[in-house]
Amino acid sequence: MLGSGLFMASAVLFFTRSVGLPLTQVALGLGAAALVGTVAGIPTGHLADRRGPREIYLLTLVIRAVTTAALAFVHTFWLFVVLVCLTQLAHSAGGASRGPLVRGFGGTNPASYRAYLRSVANLAGCGGALAAGVAVQLDTRAAYLALIAGNAISFVACAAIITRLPSLPPIPAPQMTGRWIALRDKPYMAVTVLDAIMGIQGQVLVFALPVWIISQTNAPRWFVGMAVLVNTALVAALQVRASRGIDTSPAAGRAMRRSGLAFLIGMALIAATSNMPGWLAVTVMTLGVAAHTVGELWHAAGSLELQFRLAPAHAQGQYTGISGLGTGLGNVAAPSILGLLCIAWGAPGWLLMGGIFVAVGLAAPAVVRWSARTRPDPAEAV
Repeated sequence: MLGSGLFMASAVLFFTRSVGLPLTQVALGLGAAALVGTVAGIPTGHLADRRGPREIYLLTLVIRAVTTAALAFVHTFWLFVVLVCLTQLAHSAGGASRGPLVRGFGGTNPASYRAYLRSVANLAGCGGALAAGVAVQLDTRAAYLALIAGNAISFVACAAIITRLPSLPPIPAPQMTGRWIALRDKPYMAVTVLDAIMGIQGQVLVFALPVWIISQTNAPRWFVGMAVLVNTALVAALQVRASRGIDTSPAAGRAMRRSGLAFLIGMALIAATSNMPGWLAVTVMTLGVAAHTVGELWHAAGSLELQFRLAPAHAQGQYTGISGLGTGLGNVAAPSILGLLCIAWGAPGWLLMGGIFVAVGLAAPAVVRWSARTRPDPAEAV
């Protein structure tokens, strides 16, 4: 995450200012990579379930190190497209194969373990983005190449660490179990759809809010960075605490419901700032960002619990791939949806988007109960 933070915060600038590609081509290539990456999770997750997650995850880290380093030699559009697609494929595959690792090493309190992972990852990504700001300020090819090298080295370092972990043997699948059971699991697919829609919230503070601040409010431009800082600090400080007690399917469903309400409150506060004086807009938006972050904490805890709780142990990778597919499609759709509602429609659009989050949250407990009733342990559905 430290290496990814280094590169992702400056990727567009590197490809446009250093490589010399037009912004439209960069956007097209990154969009194509995002779509291509969504297809890798399910087959790779299944492979990790059957061959061992450590080995598959290690392979994805090596591939990412090589493809990332190769970006330093990009001078044409098609080579750029090939490399970013391969990198995104390995990224999605790594996420799916990491799922069984998290389950295997999660210990007796996996919910708390996952919360610690998210807190550390959030801090690392933010630290990398701050360091990338130095390179952006220098705006030289050497500075951008240093970020690429740092990102590639981060994957090599991760691979070295992973080799120190013990191998997790595959969990045998029950007899008469089909190969692609996750794709036939309708309740889990329904949970994934709800989670993907709720996951659009991840783009609110990094996509919709900056445009809103600059184009629709009297708040100073520096508040764009301050909003991200507030969000990062709260996630790092509160993710573990927010995850306490969210260790069953019903609890996860209730967390999703609470998160929808928190998103509505946050988005209503942000929507109210369009005609406020600058200082008042900053105050109200800070409260809105805080409320949105509380919803993000609950959503992350509930989503991760469902992702692991509802997946059979022998197919954790495949189910993680399904979840990643939903998240990926949600991220692809998020800019268009938020651009239409929150930017083009203004304050009513913010409220409508918040209402969508509430509706999804209200539906979540019932869908989770349906999914839990189909698991081997029906007691979770109570």
